[in-house]
Amino acid sequence: MEHHTVEHLCEIHTNLSVEEIEKIKEVAVNLPLMADLNKAHIFVDCLTKEGTQAIVVAEAAPSTSKAIYKNAVAGKIVYEPFEPSVLYTLRSGQHVFHNRAITQEGKTVEQSVVPIKGENESVIGTLIMEKDISEQLQRQQKLDALSEATEALSEILIGASEGHPIIPEVIEESLFFIEDDSKILYSNSAAASMIQNLGMGECLPGDYLAHYFPEMKEILKCPEELLVKEIKFYQHVFKVKKIQLGNPDKPNGTFIIFKNITELREKERELIVKSVAIREIHHRVKNNLQTVASLLRLQMRRGLPEESKVYFVESLNRISSIASVYEIILATSSVDEVDLYRLIEKIGNMLVSEAEGHKSINITYSGPQLLIQSNKAVSVALVLNELIQNCMKHAFKQKVEGEIQVVFMRVEDHLEVRVIDNGEGLSTVYKPSLGLDIVKMMIEHDLSGDFSIEPAQNAGTVALVTFPLEKEEALV
Repeated sequence: MEHHTVEHLCEIHTNLSVEEIEKIKEVAVNLPLMADLNKAHIFVDCLTKEGTQAIVVAEAAPSTSKAIYKNAVAGKIVYEPFEPSVLYTLRSGQHVFHNRAITQEGKTVEQSVVPIKGENESVIGTLIMEKDISEQLQRQQKLDALSEATEALSEILIGASEGHPIIPEVIEESLFFIEDDSKILYSNSAAASMIQNLGMGECLPGDYLAHYFPEMKEILKCPEELLVKEIKFYQHVFKVKKIQLGNPDKPNGTFIIFKNITELREKERELIVKSVAIREIHHRVKNNLQTVASLLRLQMRRGLPEESKVYFVESLNRISSIASVYEIILATSSVDEVDLYRLIEKIGNMLVSEAEGHKSINITYSGPQLLIQSNKAVSVALVLNELIQNCMKHAFKQKVEGEIQVVFMRVEDHLEVRVIDNGEGLSTVYKPSLGLDIVKMMIEHDLSGDFSIEPAQNAGTVALVTFPLEKEEALV
């Protein structure tokens, strides 16, 4: 790819500096060599200005193997639900190797991602290698089908040699052994029950499978010796496996195995519908919260008594913090989990940016990427809103600048969150208030945790929140 194209994409779509763009261009020069050496497609992706997606700024296809992509993808947006490894590496700087992903053209690839770092070890992009493993997956699928067929055939032979085909009769799948014209030579009890349950009468040796299932004609015509296909018969969904014995020129019969997956597909459909409904509910809750916030802002602009203004601001911040939970949910593929780091960062940045006065307050965050349940995230959002807002309101009355640190870590099955300021200290900062009452109520009743405040080592105050994590809450 030409240097000016890489530079043009970086300048338009990213926040990279001139020096960082030069670093990306240096990496892009070597992409063709890396692609040929690894027989893989190589990309360079960078985070967009919004920070929620990435963009492909450079690519190279191998000349030593078949290309994965038919069309160029430079300039294409990379969305997190489809390529989470890329966004994870851009945000964390961690390597990801041998991860499976789906390309924008629908192919399954094996993807490895490493960070490209600039000055101060900051991540400015990712180097991505993708290899097409579609054929490998197909071969594995055929081997799995062959293994199942071999096992079924062995059981049939064992039963036939003993004069009573016991083993194939207890197989849950419906098993047919047919000739090339679909004439049924053998069917187990599950197959006979399936035919009867579908209202097609009794299944007898000598009948034709295509008579019961006309759609099977196309499957039997396929030249593949091993074939796995999902087909809908009579309002039921079946996973059909065809295993042809012998060779196409001289077949020795064919095994046809039916597995009814109607209930599974129905549950999947219900989950999808439920997921869509929950996402729509989240969307409406977020919109309603933003409407309430807009009404509060409108009232504030129309004028308020000075003594009431602070209460409106506090209420507005609480509503905005809860809305942040739903904004993060709607920005990800999960409907019931929230990235704790993104939530804390969003709330903290909002409170600092909207703070009044001429004070210079810097806020920093540190902690792992951790997913927590959405209902628990609402309580955490309110707690952090109150603690950070308390710092903004009281800790720096006599100072023109200050620093707030939000530090969280996982300790065994608990999460510890510390809000640390370098302000005026405990005696003047924390007094009984509605905000602290909200904090204590949320922590004790909603999070089943503990809350404490103590002086910091040098200056300022440390607020410590500890609460247990559920089993399903885990590191990203």
